[in-house]
Amino acid sequence: MDFQELVRKRFSARNYRPDEVETSKLDYILECARLAPSAVNFQPWKFLVIKSERQKENIRQCYDREWFKTAPLYVVVCVDKSVAWVRKSDNKNHADVDASIAAEHICLAAAEVGLGSCWVCNFNPDLFAELFHMSAEVFPVAIIPLGYVNETPKHLSERKSMEEIVTVL
Repeated sequence: MDFQELVRKRFSARNYRPDEVETSKLDYILECARLAPSAVNFQPWKFLVIKSERQKENIRQCYDREWFKTAPLYVVVCVDKSVAWVRKSDNKNHADVDASIAAEHICLAAAEVGLGSCWVCNFNPDLFAELFHMSAEVFPVAIIPLGYVNETPKHLSERKSMEEIVTVL
């Protein structure tokens, strides 16, 4: 499969089978995230893999949706903003950008190995930090449920046309 086929194959999965995700697939996905580019190669990310029932109950408090509860595991992309690169001209800390790149690598790698994923950023980060004992410098950027998709949507989200998003100067 070429890259565009992979990108078209990926969608936000919101219904998972209870089947366990094989360790080899999870390891492959995490290795793809580890290899993601980051500003000045600082790699400020931390990946939390949530598999235990107790920790799944905790993460589900941070994003209380029925579909979210169907995922057999979660990867939480966190960053340590104290080690991320900061652009000198405006002091922009690139931790969130770096985490976003790694998160998308996770989603694409999951699609490549036949798993579904969904980028979740609408969760309670303060509750997450409390429940998972995060330091002040480390914060969660995205929760990515992973698993085998129970049902593929009949219609995938429409994309804007090239004319709407591209300006050639």
